[in-house]
This record gives sequence, structure tokens and C-alpha cells, in this order.
Amino acid sequence: MTRKLSILPFAFLILTLASCSYEQSATTGWNYNDSRNGGFEKAPFEEQETGPNFVLVEGGTFTMGRVKDDFMYDWNNYPRRATVSSFYMDETEISNLQWLEYLYWLGRVFGADYPEVVRKALPDTLVWRSKLGYMEPYVDYYLRHPAYRDYPVVGVNWLQATDFCAWRTDRVNEYILIREGILEHYIAQAGDDNFNTEAYLNGQYESGKRIDGLPNLDPNSGGYRNVRMTDGILLPRCRLPTEAEWEYAAYGLIGNALGERIIERRQWPWNGHAVRNPEERYIGSMLANFKRGRGDNMGIAGKLNDNADITAPVYSYWPNDYGLYNMAGNVSEWVMDVYRPLSLEDMEDFRPFRGNVYKTLERDQDYIVADKDSLGRLIYRDVTEEENVDRRNYKRADNINYLDGDWESHVDAVHWEGFEADEETSAETSYMYSYGSTSMINDHARVYKGGSWKDRAWYMNPGTRRFLDEQQSTSYIGFRCAMDRVGSPVGLGGR
Repeated sequence: MTRKLSILPFAFLILTLASCSYEQSATTGWNYNDSRNGGFEKAPFEEQETGPNFVLVEGGTFTMGRVKDDFMYDWNNYPRRATVSSFYMDETEISNLQWLEYLYWLGRVFGADYPEVVRKALPDTLVWRSKLGYMEPYVDYYLRHPAYRDYPVVGVNWLQATDFCAWRTDRVNEYILIREGILEHYIAQAGDDNFNTEAYLNGQYESGKRIDGLPNLDPNSGGYRNVRMTDGILLPRCRLPTEAEWEYAAYGLIGNALGERIIERRQWPWNGHAVRNPEERYIGSMLANFKRGRGDNMGIAGKLNDNADITAPVYSYWPNDYGLYNMAGNVSEWVMDVYRPLSLEDMEDFRPFRGNVYKTLERDQDYIVADKDSLGRLIYRDVTEEENVDRRNYKRADNINYLDGDWESHVDAVHWEGFEADEETSAETSYMYSYGSTSMINDHARVYKGGSWKDRAWYMNPGTRRFLDEQQSTSYIGFRCAMDRVGSPVGLGGR
């Protein structure tokens, strides 16, 4: 008892000093995080947390586009210098197991009231069928049999992949809030009563919230409050990578840098011109899963050249220098960009991307965020030209056709003088590319990158680019997610 009493004065001194050790504003001298000064908060923050299955891709400059012969003569990937900011990317393609987890959550939350949401997310397993090939085992078993659970999901179109990314954003942030003791582990979510990051940040989600969340230092409010973006707790949204990000990450040039020089330019995600491993221990082993030649999907019995007749497990082969698996072969991958043959000539050289459609939250007359839709998501709308009348960097919401689709370059321009395109239906693009007759390109054509188990080696070069309508899917296209890196490109670990 005497020993405890002797410690009390010292402990009291520490608490007193701690209560007085406020960080002060360099602008005004007033204390941060002090309710007596109004409660303006400066949250403790070191660097962005790395989300599950993500790895940091440190950004930089590289030559985007064709770096080897274009024997297809598409002329759609002219080489140019571009800079990509640091970002996070899944170390593997999204697997069947991960997609089944997604379907299970949708069924549990929406299945009773909105079964169409679950049906919309189902992959098209019929993409495996071939009129002159026996592919029914993959139709029946590939998605759901546990033998294939670590294989990349296929039969997923661009829209479905984008929906998965949005769902993953909410589940990751919900877990973080539960881990930090801010939300209850609320398992009874159903219908529109489900956690949504945007709804939570805008005060439109209350279920499962602990009363004792974060202390509110505002003396006019007091009590506790929701997490804000300024707290640095929630992660940025998951999304598909841009074409430039995917291509940059696939090369993995960080392993070939000496000072500010790239000492060996790559045509694959690995060094050299061969597609076999030159290391003595693995000599002759294929470095990726691709079609070696006509009628040769995997080699001969006893020495299968890539050990995969179709796809392979997502952790197969050797990762590139960023730690990313299967950036060549296995499955091609969706990226965020809308396809245009001359995108690489038109786009910015910093964070290039084509496909911007600027939106804003739907608000009422008092500028309060509108209520959620039937699935618990906030409602967005395209920005209007009236809202952007004083802006210099953009006017219209839809910038997919910026520097593209002008009437002067149209083959039938003389016949379309005076025609005004309908912005609602993107008629300008349809006429420009004669969609369905001379071209399959319109504003719904999305880029996919990389080679697959059905492709020859040439397509495994990261610079190759192909496209498909965003509502279509195949047995050889999958995807992986990306996430923005905020703050320093390298983090504190790189200082």
C-alpha cells in the first residue's frame, strides 16, 4: 500500500504534463485538439495503411505503349513517356473463392428483398462453351468446385468487376471501424441497412454504431462523433487500375533501376527475351501460363511446360519485382479505361486515363445530401455545365470523347453537317465510329490488358491492348483491384 501511494504524485505529474502538451498551430498559435479553443482537430497520422492483399507499386516514369514489333499492325499503342503516381494493386488476380465470398454476402443481405442484385453479380459460366470442343466440365465446376477456388474468376464483365470493387471498399472500411472499436460487429444487415462508406461519411448510416465512437471536441456538440476523412482511418476506394497503372506495374522496372537509369528495358514482366526461367534451379520452366503453340496448352505428360491446361492458381509462377503474380499470362485483365485507338496520342503524360465522367452527390434545396437508394447507396448525378460555368479545367461531365470523335475526321462528315449529337445517347460516338457496321468502338468499349491461357506469348507484353464491350465477358478475362496511394509516393519507410 505504501509503495502505491509513493507512485501517485509522480503519476499525477505525468497526467498534468500530458494534458498541457497540446500541439500548437503554426498559423495562430492556438492549441490543436483542445475543446477550450473550439476543438479543431489534428489527427495523429503516420502513413496510409496497406489494405488486404494489396502491395505498394511505387510510381515513376516509363515508356508506355509498344516497345517491340507490332505484328498485328493495330497501331493503337504508340510509345510515349508517361508518369504514374504510386498506388496499391492486388498481388494476385481476384479468385473464384473471393468472388464466392462476394456472392454469399450479396445473397445474405439482398437475397430476400432484391434477388436481382445477386443474379446481376453471377459470372457467366457459359463462356467456357465451344461449339467444337468439350468444355462442359468447366461450365459445371470451374466457379464453385473447391478444386478451382484459388483459380482466377472469369466470365465477369467490366461492370461486374467495378461493382465488386465498390463492395470491397465498404467491407474493408467496415472491418477497420469494427477493429478500431467504432462500429459494432453488426451481422444482421439486410436490404438498404448495410454499411456503405460514402453513406457513413455523410451521416446516412447509423446501424451498428457504438455510442462511444470518437470523442467530439467541438464544445457546441460534445459527446461522440463518426469517423471523418480527416481522421485518416478509412482507406480510399477500391477500383480497377487505369491502363497506364496496369502496364507500369506489369513491367516492374523497379528491379532494373540503377540510380535514375533503367539498365535493362523489358518486353515481359521479367528480364530477357525468353519465356522460360534461366535460373539453374528452375531452368526451362515456363515463367507464365500461355498457349505455347497450336494444340499445345500445357506440354507433354511428365513434363508439363506450364502445368495448366486452362487457368492456373493465382499464386502460380514467379512474381515480378513489385511482388505481383501473373502479370503475364493466366488471364487477361480489365482496366478502367474506355478504348480509343489513339488514346496514347491524346491523353495526358501524367496519370493518363480516358473515361472521366464527373459526378456529384444528389442534394436537396438546403444542400443536404439526399437519402440513400434502395440498396443503401448514396445517389450521384452528372455535373451540369451551369455548375461549371466559371471553371477552366472542364465544363462537361462526360469527357470520354475529349479530343476525339470530331466531325471533321468523320468519313461521312459532309453528310452530317448541322447534326447535333444527343449527349444522352452518345450518338456522336456511334456515328463517328459507325458502331456495329465498321467498328466495335463506342463509349462502352473497355480496355483489357495482358495475355491469357488462350493467347500466344506476344500478348503477354504489357504494352499490348485490346478491347471488349463492358457488358461482355469471356473465359480468359479476369481482373484485380487497385487503390490510390495518398501522401508520399514511398511512405515513411522510404525516407
